Amino acid sequence: MRILGIDVGNKTIGVAVSDPLGYTAQGITTIRRKNEEQDIKDLKEICQKYEVDTIVCGLPKNMNGTIGFQSEKVLQFCEVIKENIDLPIKMWDERLTTVAANRAMLEADLSRKKRKKLVDKIAATYILQGYLDSI
Repeated sequence: MRILGIDVGNKTIGVAVSDPLGYTAQGITTIRRKNEEQDIKDLKEICQKYEVDTIVCGLPKNMNGTIGFQSEKVLQFCEVIKENIDLPIKMWDERLTTVAANRAMLEADLSRKKRKKLVDKIAATYILQGYLDSI
């Protein structure tokens, strides 16, 4: 049983996967978005490679808990995933995960260039770890 965590953005998709026992999340890659078809193909390959049985997608709610424009875009993309990848998708509140990821990288003294490359993958790891901790 492996769970895939994704942080869907306009330009990238951060990807993390759980260990086989479902205790810890590890960031594995950042997908550079090209088009929906390629994005789905990349996600399918990752799901097959890691034998994923569930996908957890970060939902970027507003601070007051409402669904905004970006959340709508993420929900639409998750519908496309459901149509193309036969796995259950769970939505996970991702408020402040990108902030936490950036803070962790600042504390690790990573350069701005390195932070930019890693932030989505680390945010996906935070999303997935939050979900794993809840179960």
